[in-house]
Amino acid sequence: MSQHIPTLDEMEQIARDTVDALPAPFADAAAQVALRVLDMPDAALLADLDMDDPMQLTGLYEGVPMTHKSVAYPSPWPDTVWLFRRPILAELATRPGVTLEQLVAHVTVHEFAHHFGWSDDDIATIDRWWE
Repeated sequence: MSQHIPTLDEMEQIARDTVDALPAPFADAAAQVALRVLDMPDAALLADLDMDDPMQLTGLYEGVPMTHKSVAYPSPWPDTVWLFRRPILAELATRPGVTLEQLVAHVTVHEFAHHFGWSDDDIATIDRWWE
């Protein structure tokens, strides 16, 4: 029996369901952020992040965190949360007992936390996923 490999659209739907389930103050703010799912991060993005291995990047927040936004400095493009399908699936294979839905939700919430102004250290104080 073969295992179903989720499509980009299926993974995006899991992420959108996750965003829809956020508590009201966060859901309202998250609604202003574009959500995109790609198969892999591209070479230019990896170079910008000084990364060599595309499989190490499961998600990315691109934008100005809410804690730094100002009406005096509007962004020329919308804030965006990017999820990368193949790296997520590769990580899923290393996490027995974790479902695709759990991992996609985790990556989604992590990236939206950056939109809300949380640093990786802030996120790590309440999220022990990576230990």
